[in-house]
Amino acid sequence: MQKLIFHPKWDKTISMKDRKLIESRFAEAAVIENQQIEFTPLWHARNHKQELLITAIVHNTSKQPFSFHERKISYYDKEGKTAEHHFSIKSLIIEPHTSMPWTFIFPLNTIIKDPLHEKGKLKI
Repeated sequence: MQKLIFHPKWDKTISMKDRKLIESRFAEAAVIENQQIEFTPLWHARNHKQELLITAIVHNTSKQPFSFHERKISYYDKEGKTAEHHFSIKSLIIEPHTSMPWTFIFPLNTIIKDPLHEKGKLKI
């Protein structure tokens, strides 16, 4: 059974509105057991550097911890790949049967095109 947790930094800073949205999306998520990693996209935005910020719930449905150290992640919309980047997030380890919201930041030079809508997909 999946459990939702928040990274300690998120837990301190997340608004109640965003927390409730994440909890609702987690409750609605249909994750497949033993898929290892699945994503439930939440929203995307651009920061002041024009980097693409993709926020999603990361689901580890496997029996092993999953690390985001040296992982290539791509973001797709209905038209195809919009961004791709090699992430090395040593502090992001998702424990077995755990889900956690996270924002992946794609630097400007990794963006292929602007995403068309909020319902894009992250893939490893």
